[in-house]
Amino acid sequence: MSTTLGIVIAEDDPQIAEIQRRFVERTPGFEIRGIAHTTRDARELIEVLRPDLVLLDIQFPDGSGLELLRELRAARQPTDVILITAAKEVDSLTEALRCGVFDYILKPLVYERLEQALQNYRAHLERLHQLQSLSQQSVDGLLPRSNTGTLSSPGATAARLPKGIDTLTLDKVRSVMQATADSFSAEQVGEKIGSSRTTARRYLEYLVSEQELEADINYGSIGRPERRYRRQTG
Repeated sequence: MSTTLGIVIAEDDPQIAEIQRRFVERTPGFEIRGIAHTTRDARELIEVLRPDLVLLDIQFPDGSGLELLRELRAARQPTDVILITAAKEVDSLTEALRCGVFDYILKPLVYERLEQALQNYRAHLERLHQLQSLSQQSVDGLLPRSNTGTLSSPGATAARLPKGIDTLTLDKVRSVMQATADSFSAEQVGEKIGSSRTTARRYLEYLVSEQELEADINYGSIGRPERRYRRQTG
């Protein structure tokens, strides 16, 4: 797929919307078609611009992003949605999944997590376009949740780990993070396990997704956040 995919950002905070815009512009194959700070503006932009993807917040001064999501689905709008939100309630995630969101990203947003989501989305569309007919194997490849099972435990087998995560390196990262309550950057963890910062970040983000670690971020200057990781405290 060589087509550039269009994105609408729906985020009430102008500074966060600007960060998202800069992050998208750093990711090849995507372009920003519009930015909305209210659900009303988002609704109009989506209707007029017909973007491939919407980066959608939940909390707006004039309504809920989840309500807008329900409206899009009821209208059979051909637009996919990635929620980027501070909402950590399980009910919000449950509702989002029922409405068919492609991904759910918790704030504070870090570039690597958004980049991964965008690349996954593009790969998903490419697989769809290449399909001639359906088989169970092709369906399973498009619906990864069908193979996820339960949350991984420290003794999880390699067969349950996602691509790019191996048991040996994962155990090294777990050992570093479980040994102290201090927080570390990906670069610091990489130094401790003898790997690159990029590799360490991939494993740290995986452990965040598995709720074994938590992460904080400091937007010291726009576009250059420092993300730090620590043991999950509850």
